[in-house]
Amino acid sequence: CVVSDTRVPPPHSTMKPGSPIPVNINNPGVRKAARFGVYRYNNSSNDLFLFKDSQINKAMVQIVRGLKYMLHVEIKRTVCEKRKHSSLDGCHFQRKKSLQQMLTCYFEVWITPWLHKVHVPVVHCH
Repeated sequence: CVVSDTRVPPPHSTMKPGSPIPVNINNPGVRKAARFGVYRYNNSSNDLFLFKDSQINKAMVQIVRGLKYMLHVEIKRTVCEKRKHSSLDGCHFQRKKSLQQMLTCYFEVWITPWLHKVHVPVVHCH
């Protein structure tokens, strides 16, 4: 299961069903969604090196035919070259001052766990 700790507000809550709700940035589902956003960024960038999530600043989730994560994430350039690596797990952040780069990103990641589908329609990094 992608999300093991997403809490839905109780029925007496003032939140409307389907509204985005804040979710803990350490939630395993949030971390996995952030990684999907980073993979999408890496696939569309022309950078020689892979980027990796360094910090999740804010996370929201909305329950809509699955889970829609809205994430504010900082990503940094790693030492791994794109053409040589497919996984970010063993990639360390760039140590050379001249090659270091950090971007602030907003990702929207839609996860439909029962269909094993992930869609990342929004990736804005600057």
